[in-house]
Amino acid sequence: GTYKIENTTVEVINSVIDYAELMQQIFDFDKIRELFAKGFKVRFDSMCAVSGPYAKYIFETLLKAPAGTVVNAEPLEDFGGFHPDPNPVNAEDLVKHMRSGKYDFGAASDGDADRNMIVGKQIDVSPSDSLAIMAANAHLIPAYSKGIKGVARSMPTSTAVDRVAESL
Repeated sequence: GTYKIENTTVEVINSVIDYAELMQQIFDFDKIRELFAKGFKVRFDSMCAVSGPYAKYIFETLLKAPAGTVVNAEPLEDFGGFHPDPNPVNAEDLVKHMRSGKYDFGAASDGDADRNMIVGKQIDVSPSDSLAIMAANAHLIPAYSKGIKGVARSMPTSTAVDRVAESL
C-alpha cells in the first residue's frame, strides 16, 4: 500500500515478487520447470534466514518444485537456534539428506543470502569456491550468455575466483 507521512509518500512493495520477476529475466524458468517436471529433486535450506520466502516462492510456486523443497523457510530472529553460516557443520541436516541419495542438488544460504553452500549426491562444493564455479559457468545463464564483466568477492572467498576472473 501507499502511505502518506506529512509531505512524504511511502510505498510498501512486495520484494519477493520484484526479486522473482528479476530472476525470470535472468534465468530460463521454463527449462528449470521442465527439469523439476522430470523428477529432478532439490533441497534448499534457507537456514531460518531472509532467503526463505524468496526461495519458497521461486522454487515451489513459480518453478513447480514439490512442496517441502525449501526447508527452514521462515525467517526467525534467532535463526531457529542455529548459526546461519552455510557450511557442512552448520548445514549438517542438508548434508545428511543429500547423502541419502534422495536429492539431486542441495544448497543453503546464509543469514542475508549473500553466501551459499552447494551439495551434490556425493560431492560438496566449498562455500568459498562456489562463486568461482558460478562465474566460470555464467555464460550458460541466458542473461549472461555474452559473458560477464567481472566478479566481486569478499575476504573469505577463495582466490579461485580471482583466477576465473582473469580469464573472463
